[in-house]
Amino acid sequence: MGSESGRVERGEQSRISQWLRRRQKPTAEDPVREREALLLAVAAAGLPLAPAAHPVGYRCSCDRIGCPTPARHPVSFAWQTQSTTDRAQIERWARNQPQANFITATGMVHDVLDVPLEAGAAALTRLLEAGIKVGPVAESAGTGDQARMLFFTATRGTPEDEDEWWPCALDCHPETMDEHPGLRWHCRGSYVLVPPAALPGDQAVTWIRGMEHPLPDPLTLLETLTDACAAYADTSDRTPATVAWPLGR
Repeated sequence: MGSESGRVERGEQSRISQWLRRRQKPTAEDPVREREALLLAVAAAGLPLAPAAHPVGYRCSCDRIGCPTPARHPVSFAWQTQSTTDRAQIERWARNQPQANFITATGMVHDVLDVPLEAGAAALTRLLEAGIKVGPVAESAGTGDQARMLFFTATRGTPEDEDEWWPCALDCHPETMDEHPGLRWHCRGSYVLVPPAALPGDQAVTWIRGMEHPLPDPLTLLETLTDACAAYADTSDRTPATVAWPLGR
C-alpha cells in the first residue's frame, strides 16, 4: 500500500510542471455547469463563497476608475457577512451572474498560504516528495509577483467567543501585494479568489489540486513554503522574503 501511494504521489508531482505551463480550461460540454459544479464543491467542503468582480477586457467590472485589483475583489463591501455555503444561494448567484468570479472568506473554516508561483511550485514538489499531505492548491496566473500559488489549509482555530477573532491586517487590502513578495497568510478578515476565476489579459485562477484533498494543518506546510520563498527572493535579486504572520497567533 505504501509503495502504491508513493507511486501515486510521484506521478502527481511529475505533472506539476505541465499544470503550471498551461491554464486549465473547462472540459465539460457545458462550461456553465462545469463552473457551477466547481463552486458547489468548494461550498460543500465548508468554504464560504461570495460574488466577486470579473474582467471586462483589461479592466474591472466595478465602477472604480483605475481599480488596483481588477477582477480580484468582492462585489459587496459586506462580503464577510454575505459569504455562505448555502447551495441554493450559490446556484442563484452563479446562474444570475454568469461572468462573476467568486471569493472565499478565510479564517472561519480554512486559511490560505499564498506564495509566489515559482516558490510554490518548488515547495509543492518537495512536499510531495517528502510524503507530506498537501490539500487543495490553486494557481493564480499573472505577471511578476501577481503570479501566485495558493495552498488551502484548515484554519488554526475557531474560538467560541467571537471577540477572540483577530483580523489578517495585511491581506484585507490585496493592493498591498507588491509590498510583500513573500508568503502571505490569509486568515480572519481576508479572502482569495476560488477557481474557476477569470482575470484580465486572458489569465485565470485554476485548480492544481482540487477540493477532494482534505485541508491540512498549515504548520505542516509552513517551513517548506517559507524556505522556498527565501530561495525565490535570493534568486530574484530581492530583499529577503517577507512572511506575513497572522496577528495574535
